[in-house]
Amino acid sequence: MKYNIFFDESNKLDAEKQYSYYGACGVEQSKCDGIVADINKVLRMTGKKSEYHFTEYNNDKDLTPYIYCLHHFLKTNLQINIFVVDNDIAFKFARNADITVTELRNLFYVKIPERLFYGLTRGLSNDYRTVEIVVDHSPEYGRMRVYSKLKQQMNAHAIYRGMKYYVNKAWYKESHKSIPLQIVDLFMGIVVFLMEKSYLNTNDDKPIIKSDLIYRFLIEENNIDLFQKQIYIFKWDGQKDIIHEVNISNYLSQFMAFKTQFDVNEMTKISNIKRPSDTTRDIRTRMGYTNNQLRMLLGYLDQLNGKGRNSFIMQNYYKIF
Repeated sequence: MKYNIFFDESNKLDAEKQYSYYGACGVEQSKCDGIVADINKVLRMTGKKSEYHFTEYNNDKDLTPYIYCLHHFLKTNLQINIFVVDNDIAFKFARNADITVTELRNLFYVKIPERLFYGLTRGLSNDYRTVEIVVDHSPEYGRMRVYSKLKQQMNAHAIYRGMKYYVNKAWYKESHKSIPLQIVDLFMGIVVFLMEKSYLNTNDDKPIIKSDLIYRFLIEENNIDLFQKQIYIFKWDGQKDIIHEVNISNYLSQFMAFKTQFDVNEMTKISNIKRPSDTTRDIRTRMGYTNNQLRMLLGYLDQLNGKGRNSFIMQNYYKIF
């Protein structure tokens, strides 16, 4: 039996950013093939051509394929582990140890994925299986020999702990060629967005559009509960070998409270300025929304008309799946 682990990162160790994030997801090969087939079906049905990438979601014309992908993956009951590093503490350690930033990254690129992967392989059954590790492509990984080090350390750990698996391959893929890597990117992007409270920036339409996507994904069925159960977040703050688990529910509740109030305010404005003869374009222009916010407006209008926020989006999803 074959087991796959997919690894990605966000906010590389950078003095300009407070935190860097590393995410990994583990899945049986057969289950992975099924998920990929389903997501490809979504791509064909919605006509989406480009890859899923959270930072590039700045136009809600792709709202439907993004929500379908997030919602469908969460229903597969797979675990995603995310590791958060406090960059200030990491750089302080580098200064005290008199090592360069490159050497620091070399250490973290091996140790952090290793810790993430242990958490995924610990729950494997007693059936012997091979493991393949797929990492999002980065020239830096090749220079630091990250792939061979991961394979060696994971296999050493398996032997030492008496685990019945063997890593036969650790390599990279371009993200546009790997739907599982794109999914890890999406969920990690959401976590970063929530933890850094980027939704508070309402002077820019990009975080507003991202907030609308996250909110509408979370309110569908029981996605809030599933999100909390399947996304595990751990934070390193330099306290010896102690890793703290982060309670994502605190960030979720703050986001949901903010977004609910934001939406109430927007729908109140729409009710006050809307005229019987108005077209959608008239309302959008009067509200000062960009072309990128059309689906957000349509969701508001459906809500004001007594329909569900996602009624015009999810009806086709439930016909297919």
